[in-house]
Amino acid sequence: MTETKNSNLSSDLRVPEHIAIIMDGNGRWAKRSGQPRIAGHKEGMNNVKRIATSASHMGVKVLSLYAFSTENWSRPSKEVNFLMRLPVDFFGTFMPDLIKENIKVLVTGFTEHLPDKTKKVVFKAMDDTKDNTGMVLNFAFNYGGRAEIVNAAKNLAKQAVDGSISPDDIDDKLFADQLLTSPLGSLADPDLLIRTSGEERISNFLLWQLAYSEMVFDKTYWPDFTADNLAEDIKIYNDRDRRFGAI
Repeated sequence: MTETKNSNLSSDLRVPEHIAIIMDGNGRWAKRSGQPRIAGHKEGMNNVKRIATSASHMGVKVLSLYAFSTENWSRPSKEVNFLMRLPVDFFGTFMPDLIKENIKVLVTGFTEHLPDKTKKVVFKAMDDTKDNTGMVLNFAFNYGGRAEIVNAAKNLAKQAVDGSISPDDIDDKLFADQLLTSPLGSLADPDLLIRTSGEERISNFLLWQLAYSEMVFDKTYWPDFTADNLAEDIKIYNDRDRRFGAI
């Protein structure tokens, strides 16, 4: 854990090294203000920059954001097409700020299924920030926890069949190495999961990695979620006693 020097938090609080956020409530935020759903997604995108910058200043090492799930393809095509354009707009607008903040971009998901333009821009963002040494901003894009686990199982089964491993070699570490979050190494498992908008479920997000994560369900819609909300949720995290199955 790291201690924060950010004004939003008292200096004695422990800052989670890895915070994961399910950014929920964009559509309801838009409906509340009489706007179309895509307006909520656009404002949600703008908030990513604000929260990523705040998290970085607080001393967070990895911020994982659930941006698009494997189930989101079932949404209306107009909304899906807009969501596929968001990375283009986001990185086109905010890349200079990410570079300035020394933030490294990672995209976790089944990127091979993304439209070519979306795929091109997310890979460029990762390449442009690969030498940055600050916080990792990890976008879960076209990500699904069950699909990730099935994919890992298939990879290990193939290795067992071709003789490169024995089934008895498979343990937690070897399995985790096959997951999409493996590039995060020892920081792959979130210390804290936050879901905005008041919903209390994890929606197929990081099913393996969240095994011992603390969870906070914040009632704030994502576009309204501020650095103060983040600080308050970190305070709640600090009141938890993490025993990892021990006494």
